[in-house]
Amino acid sequence: MSEEEFAAYLRCEGFPEPMRVAQPAGGELGMHSHDFEVKALVIDGTITIGDGNIETSFGVGDVFHLAFQQPHWERYGDGGVRYLASRKSH
Repeated sequence: MSEEEFAAYLRCEGFPEPMRVAQPAGGELGMHSHDFEVKALVIDGTITIGDGNIETSFGVGDVFHLAFQQPHWERYGDGGVRYLASRKSH
């Protein structure tokens, strides 16, 4: 998905304008959750997200979604990751 397509998708879903996020090469975050829903478009690098049972890797052009308070962990690729993230409060 392109950045323009992602922006249109967010508008249709009622999400605010996204912000740019960068995470370091080889970094990770342990199990946690957020007090908001997230939709994000990977624009550089890779990110793997898991919930203890399933893990999924996302690369350039992929969109990932995290539900409100969804427990998950994150691991960033060898080159780190940059993504556009939109957060929707509940």
